[in-house]
Amino acid sequence: MSPSFKLQCHFILILMALRGESRYLELREAADHDPLRFLGANLKRELAGEPLYRRALRCLDMLSLPGQFTFTADRPQLHCAAFLIGEPEEFVTIHYDLVSIDCQGGDFLKVFDGWILKGEKFPSSQDHPLPTTERYIDFCDSGLSRRSIRSSQNVAMIFFRVRQPGNGFTVTIKTDPNLFPCNVISQTPNGRFTLVVPHLHRNCSFSIIYPVVIKISDLTLGHLHGLQSKNPSAGCGGIGDFVELLGGTGLDPSKMMPLADLCYSFHGPEL
Repeated sequence: MSPSFKLQCHFILILMALRGESRYLELREAADHDPLRFLGANLKRELAGEPLYRRALRCLDMLSLPGQFTFTADRPQLHCAAFLIGEPEEFVTIHYDLVSIDCQGGDFLKVFDGWILKGEKFPSSQDHPLPTTERYIDFCDSGLSRRSIRSSQNVAMIFFRVRQPGNGFTVTIKTDPNLFPCNVISQTPNGRFTLVVPHLHRNCSFSIIYPVVIKISDLTLGHLHGLQSKNPSAGCGGIGDFVELLGGTGLDPSKMMPLADLCYSFHGPEL
């Protein structure tokens, strides 16, 4: 029988601390409501769009599908951001098709490798291979010499400021397969997901932006066997690889509250 956890925090994160062998985690999410507003009805309608979807980009926007998006300022827009999200097993690529902004006049156009929300980052600084400053790619620094930028996981952001009406930019968003996703934000409150981390010394996380019930059906941590759900304050005592369940109201895993530690492998049917 697999373990089941009913978690009512706004953000749930499954953190896998893995030290070098193939690791496997399979889980199922279930929820009876959708409390997240920015992944709302407009976004879900867009998921059924045409193969190359085209529309105007808003100053504050959320995109979850490939397509071509154009922002044109109708007045000075000083604080704009677009959240990009793919499926768990995808990378997100941003390609600049056309850019007309005044960098010397204070405009900017930046891509961030991950998400930032209310001052918190995903993946956290501890989980991402690059320092925070290198996760920003500034068009005003690189120009069109770097027309395409690919994220390290299934989420990315575009920050921009355009002061002059009529100026703006056009980008094409596409996704590419990621055979071994590591840091993931789920865009749905239910589904079945598998994380496999092959022979890598790194932390991986799976973040769920909904209150959910999590059922883990298969957990493999190297050569260890069995399953133990321990007091989160006790930790796994440095025994090796482990899975930690965290909860909170922000994005940054390092600021979340430990809920449970899974220190041993488990194989068996779901609940």
